[in-house]
Amino acid sequence: MHADISSTATTQALTPWAMYQSADWVVQAVMICLALASLATWTVLIAKTLELGRIGRELQAAREVLEVSGSLDNAEAQPLLQQSDLARSMLGAARTELALSADAQGHDGVKERLGSRLERIELGNSRRLRSGVGLLASIGAVAPFVGLFGTVWGIMNSFVGIAASNTTNLAVVAPGIAEALLATAMGLVAAIPAVVIYNHFSRRLLSLRALGGDISASVQQIVSRDLDCGRALPRDAR
Repeated sequence: MHADISSTATTQALTPWAMYQSADWVVQAVMICLALASLATWTVLIAKTLELGRIGRELQAAREVLEVSGSLDNAEAQPLLQQSDLARSMLGAARTELALSADAQGHDGVKERLGSRLERIELGNSRRLRSGVGLLASIGAVAPFVGLFGTVWGIMNSFVGIAASNTTNLAVVAPGIAEALLATAMGLVAAIPAVVIYNHFSRRLLSLRALGGDISASVQQIVSRDLDCGRALPRDAR
């Protein structure tokens, strides 16, 4: 009877919540930071999944429309292209460059300047898409070491307790060590999903970057076609 009561009390005392409550304040702070990091990881997963999914659909639709657009005027008149920030920016850049180069002699310089404009727009879009993803890399790299710090600190306190109590009884030592190891476990719980999700988004961003490159190439092809056909004058000059 006494053994059962003692076993039940020990089990209750070694639950994760009970270990957190009885841990040193430094270890508690480490656990809170790791819990917040884990929450941030799943928040980024949900937010970026929705964002990248929407952008991917817009880019895919924009690429399909641009592939069949015969001229810049025709492309600018397509509602689907106006829904994509990247496609709209690239079409605007193409129109701006054509307007500024209305008196240019030859087409090679126009095409080169347009390519430079579209490249900068594409790079800026890639930076915007990566916002929030870098946080996952930081969590994946730092969380295990933060958890390890909490474990080392907790074990140091356990050794101090052992010295103060003048006993090596495992029942006295075990709770403190368990509390310390919980910090390492939480560090791994925060880091492993962050690394997996980061790798997933890295692959997704590569595919979106490829779509952006396709859109840039399509815009340059349309402008080149307009220049060769003599229909690339600014609208107000026609």
